[in-house]
Amino acid sequence: MKEEIARVLAMVQEGKIDADQGSELIQVLKAKEVAGSSLIGKPTKYVDKTLKVRVVSKENDNVTVNLPVKLIKAVLKAGHSIASSIPQSEKYVKDLDIHLIIEAIENELEGQIVDVKSANGDTVSVIIE
Repeated sequence: MKEEIARVLAMVQEGKIDADQGSELIQVLKAKEVAGSSLIGKPTKYVDKTLKVRVVSKENDNVTVNLPVKLIKAVLKAGHSIASSIPQSEKYVKDLDIHLIIEAIENELEGQIVDVKSANGDTVSVIIE
């Protein structure tokens, strides 16, 4: 990381970027290092897990999603937002607590974390395997 910061400082000195941009870049680099170091010491097996979302409906509007845990935070929020705006899938995701799922992932929970069964036979399952 020291080399990357030195490159940013050189860019500021050469006038390629201003001091504020350099400061922002250095903050991003430091945040990246902190995020990377938080994974050090944790078993890598959890990072290799997959979040599986299964929706099975009586109308055969079935959904199967497999997401590597590495990508989940970014994709989960966007995916929920997209699914909420599609009339056919809105009814299946409107009551799903995305923040609860993200918390489960951060705490390295494994197994089934969401299991919803509606009165008409539709099911939603979220599993980490």
